[in-house]
Amino acid sequence: MSADASASSLRPFNRSLPMALLRAREAVMREFRPLLAEHGITEQQWRVLRSLADAEQALDMGELGRSTLLLGPSLSRMVARMEQRHLVSRSVDGHDARRWAVSITEHGRELIARIGPASEDRYAAIESRLGPEALAQLEGLLGALASIDHPLREGGLRVEQS
Repeated sequence: MSADASASSLRPFNRSLPMALLRAREAVMREFRPLLAEHGITEQQWRVLRSLADAEQALDMGELGRSTLLLGPSLSRMVARMEQRHLVSRSVDGHDARRWAVSITEHGRELIARIGPASEDRYAAIESRLGPEALAQLEGLLGALASIDHPLREGGLRVEQS
């Protein structure tokens, strides 16, 4: 098959799901990046803080990486920088001295409390543009999409109707 024939069998680039998801992510993050930058933190650092704030106990680096979708080497460097800023603390995991447990500090919680109201304002703005039903549907569809491993093998998406 020629390169032209295989390219023509692909859906148009502007209809590719990965690109649609990237465009949507960028549209959402345009709302939040300036807010995070005002407070001197990155999107990834915000994810770490939010994950740790929601956790009932310190998380080991593997758990933190899974919850934030950050890779180990990047996460390790980031946690070290965040520890220098007193946003998180690291301690040896009580079960395994080779593992680190990470927790949010009071300073990290205070930062979340300062950013939180403006963050919720941005969520409200997005919801007012989309509508509450559409936003709920979008969140449900994205959750369903994220929960599948192999859609062709599993028989496709299963979407819970609300």
